[in-house]
Amino acid sequence: MITGDGNNAGARPGYALKAAARRRARARRAAVPVTVRDRAGAKAAEYFLNTIALSPGSIVAAYWPLGDEFDSRPLLHALFQTGHRVALPVVTGAGQALGFRIWQPGDSMTKSSFGVLEPLEGAAEVTPNVVTTPFLAYNAQGFRLGYGGGYYDRTLRALRQSVPGLLAVGLGFAAQTMAALPYDDHDEALDWLVTERGAQRFPHQRSGQY
Repeated sequence: MITGDGNNAGARPGYALKAAARRRARARRAAVPVTVRDRAGAKAAEYFLNTIALSPGSIVAAYWPLGDEFDSRPLLHALFQTGHRVALPVVTGAGQALGFRIWQPGDSMTKSSFGVLEPLEGAAEVTPNVVTTPFLAYNAQGFRLGYGGGYYDRTLRALRQSVPGLLAVGLGFAAQTMAALPYDDHDEALDWLVTERGAQRFPHQRSGQY
């Protein structure tokens, strides 16, 4: 989890609505039963690899889970085992887009100021073709509710301007759906959603391989 930096947060329209939605979404995610959690990561990894067409040589960025976040580690290992290059995000500074460093099973990691495990500084820096993101909630239009810092929105916006066909994939529990999810012009939509129940492609997403 990457939390908010709070910069001018109160000045943004809809901030209070988003803050309330985050409280509800955190409670909903925390309430996901252990019986669902235990197998969710492996199921989602299978749906991801069987449904989303990845081009040879694609670099897939995921995340290392924190707290009650959806467990992405089965996907990280499955991607590596099927020959894909895997990267993890690195916080470069408040208000900045995320960086990405190559990760392999067994690599040493360091804990960031946010408490998130990241690859060491010596790991190769890369630009991903696919970015898999955590979230607090999602809606039917493909928008995700993040933690308030805007890191993934800034990152996806920047990568979409420089990486042709960039693919944004949300990874989480099916129970994290929220019909009345507030979003605005700062929010970047997902191309795909993958949960323990399957993979969903959103209408605005581009066709072809990534």
